[in-house]
Amino acid sequence: MRIIIVKDYDEMSSKAARIISSQVTLNPKSVLGLATGSTPLGTYKELIDLYNKKEIDFGSVKTFNLDEYYGIEKQNEQSYHYFMMNNLFKYINVPLENVNIPNGNAKNIEEECLRYESEIEKEGGVDIQILGIGANGHIGFNEPNVNFETRTHLVTLDERTIEANSRFFKDKESVPKKAISMGIKTIMDSKKILLIASGEGKAEAVEKTIKGKVDPKVPASILQLHKDVTFIIDKAAASKL
Repeated sequence: MRIIIVKDYDEMSSKAARIISSQVTLNPKSVLGLATGSTPLGTYKELIDLYNKKEIDFGSVKTFNLDEYYGIEKQNEQSYHYFMMNNLFKYINVPLENVNIPNGNAKNIEEECLRYESEIEKEGGVDIQILGIGANGHIGFNEPNVNFETRTHLVTLDERTIEANSRFFKDKESVPKKAISMGIKTIMDSKKILLIASGEGKAEAVEKTIKGKVDPKVPASILQLHKDVTFIIDKAAASKL
């Protein structure tokens, strides 16, 4: 486990983008695992900037997103498909046929989860998985539970997650109550993991993840067992370490 404590959100975003850029430079056919939410936005802006400076080429990269809301069409402005298109993909040269995001509106969700897992396996797994962390310790949409969910699956969202995500919707009632998420085993199978966290609101979750016991009630704590995981956290998020 490698822990990098930085001054602020901007430095966190810059360092994370540089690590991702190095991965793609070393292996132009890298498989990237991507996250959504406010935390990686700065990282994506940095990657777009590196692309515009011709320092990185996404032409042979493939991507897999961690999750997607259930029962929402990809054209919906709150979908993670829309988020990724408008915050990263349309500004870089990744071929859209290389972009993979769970279909939250699939008729058969179980089949969709199996299909998604199969696509990841077909590519030989994820080379570097980008993670944020929820205030309750969730990674992807793997919520606190009595056990670790293994593979891509349908999740019932925790009340704290719904509350946190309500800022993106007109009100709390509009937030979807379920989502499709990569499972813990899928995430842990990634060759490298990069977790980014910013702000005092993440400090307790970061502390439990790094210093606490491995416990499905803090899903991110499983990262203690990964062979190549890097945490980039700003001073506020590291305040309880």
